[in-house]
Amino acid sequence: MSNIIYKALRYSGAAWLWRETVQRGKVTFLLFHDMGAADAERNFAYLKRHYNIIGLQDYLKAVRQGTKLPRKALVITFDDGHASNYAMLPALKKLNVPITIFLCSEIVGTQRHFWFRHSEEMKPQVEALKRIANSERLQKLEAYGFEQEKEFADRQALTDNEIKEMQASVDFQSHTCFHPILPQCDTATARHEIADSKLQLEQRYNLKINTLSYPNGDYSERDIQLAKEAGYTCGVTVDSGYNSLRSDLFRLKRFSVNDAHTTEELMVKACGLYALIKHKLHKPPYGLKPARQ
Repeated sequence: MSNIIYKALRYSGAAWLWRETVQRGKVTFLLFHDMGAADAERNFAYLKRHYNIIGLQDYLKAVRQGTKLPRKALVITFDDGHASNYAMLPALKKLNVPITIFLCSEIVGTQRHFWFRHSEEMKPQVEALKRIANSERLQKLEAYGFEQEKEFADRQALTDNEIKEMQASVDFQSHTCFHPILPQCDTATARHEIADSKLQLEQRYNLKINTLSYPNGDYSERDIQLAKEAGYTCGVTVDSGYNSLRSDLFRLKRFSVNDAHTTEELMVKACGLYALIKHKLHKPPYGLKPARQ
């Protein structure tokens, strides 16, 4: 059904018209996660033809200085720091496309697992686990053999050497330490996840960390304040919508593209039309939430 919708919105001209009118004067942030090399080259080439791709730091500089950005400005981001991200490096170099990857500081460079990708057995429980207290989630995950500091036989994240090799082509930023659902954490845990991930990435890789991506797109007013206290100047959500030079820098919106596998899917999702229609019909489960104390 989704493929039919993508094709209909593309070939009817609706996605093109939306991109060239509504989206034209906006700054669009896209969210990817775990894209293979072939998809990366195809998707980046398409986006480069139809948008003016800028780096996250270019956007932040324009906000600080009040300078204009090009029409159809586009910022490409990836969450987590999956091992497959390294395979995109040839495409990034070939096409000279700036991207930002948000890293989980206690998972990259290790054999630890992303809790939500630990095993096929636990996949049906992932959404429910996002809605309970962080301590309870970790306790329940033990039944599946998961511990967040345990080293496993296979790795799921980028290695230290891969990150260092990619630094010339990628802007690395923070995605917390272990990818918890921040509003489900107590304040001490949320502070550790937000502040220590910044310090760890700066010290280990000599990075300049100024932006936090809220895991799963869930955040609270408390988490925004903790990010400010930790020295971040920016926070990105998965709230659907466009940005401008006047946007709240700690609630920047992104469209989730979900590692598009066809041009039709990419075209429809990148312009934002798909998400805006979808979320009008069904309110997304993530976003601004009250924080646990």
